Amino acid sequence: MPHEVHAVTSASVVEAGAPPSPDTQDGKARAALGQTIFFDTNLSQPPGTSCASCHDPTHAFAGNHGSLVGVALGSRPDHFAKRNTPSVLYLRFVRKFHLHWEEDAPLVDAYGGFFWDGRTDSIVDLVKQPLLNPNEMNGGDGRRVAETIASSSYAADFRMEFGSALDDPDAVLNALGEAVNAYLLGPEMAPFSSKYDGYVRGQIQLSALEARGMRLFKDSAKGGCSACHKMNDRSPDPAASLFTDYAFDAVGVPRNRALPATRDPAYFDVGLCERGGADYKAKTEEFCGSFRTPSLRNVAVRRSFMHNGAFTKLRDVVAFYATRSTNPERWYKRGAVFDDVPAKYRANVNVDKAPYNRHQGETPPLDDSDIDAIVAFLTTLTDAQFR
Repeated sequence: MPHEVHAVTSASVVEAGAPPSPDTQDGKARAALGQTIFFDTNLSQPPGTSCASCHDPTHAFAGNHGSLVGVALGSRPDHFAKRNTPSVLYLRFVRKFHLHWEEDAPLVDAYGGFFWDGRTDSIVDLVKQPLLNPNEMNGGDGRRVAETIASSSYAADFRMEFGSALDDPDAVLNALGEAVNAYLLGPEMAPFSSKYDGYVRGQIQLSALEARGMRLFKDSAKGGCSACHKMNDRSPDPAASLFTDYAFDAVGVPRNRALPATRDPAYFDVGLCERGGADYKAKTEEFCGSFRTPSLRNVAVRRSFMHNGAFTKLRDVVAFYATRSTNPERWYKRGAVFDDVPAKYRANVNVDKAPYNRHQGETPPLDDSDIDAIVAFLTTLTDAQFR
């Protein structure tokens, strides 16, 4: 189905909490406060877990907080996030969640929003959710957060920036979110310093293997990757290559049986159809099993992949896409394909577009050397500070 095309502008980022301009002294002060909050390990219960514990700067602001199961460990033992931690780089380009109907088309396309299910358009609200989630930072409530900030080394800066917000449990959460919002939307959080960025600027040449990988990445008959992970290598502006279309897709990721939640065979994470809100028809079954397409920028330094953290090696991810349809037994060890999607929703899984549009036993669209080339190209998307 054709996708709606949107210009990427600063006005399309978030509705709430837009920070002062980062070029002003006020904007720099708020962003600096937000950075301090982002790294504050006292906001969790028990203390020891900050936003940066899962959004690890050494792994391009994604990570697992020491977990070995594919999703991040919370502040308490045996408590885990529901989904794999996405990077918080390049959030300034995330579009608002919206639905789009093509004329006479039987289905609706969904786009944008933060989190794997697009459930909020506001970084201010995004920040509150892991902070207060008992399985993540377990930060308590606004009153407890206010008490923690009031006793912190940055309390005076917080009061200077947000006045009496510390006296109001609701206002303090919004103020905290506004500060972190300013930090995450700052220019340093969208560095565009990768080898690929140097290439489109005409400053660097790709190696032969990397260039071959890029050709395969764009080839609709081979990888077909760029159909969803949008790029424009003809534009000298790196922002034209965000490596996502912000749309949602059901790709049938294998069940991650290392997750404690999957010990219950009735447990499934059905993604987008769980999203609620006044502007959305909750429990829309056609979206069950769909998750937002992540950007591939800095993908090579992530510790786990896919919404459920099912893979720990980037090469396995590319191989999965290439052979899911032709060699399903390689990925679905217990027989049933699409085993992390409830049986009644397995018809939602994408089997029409390349590289999924082949049949079991056919030749995969990518061979081992092709997969290696695409992985080599993906490593060119790593920003300089994370190499």
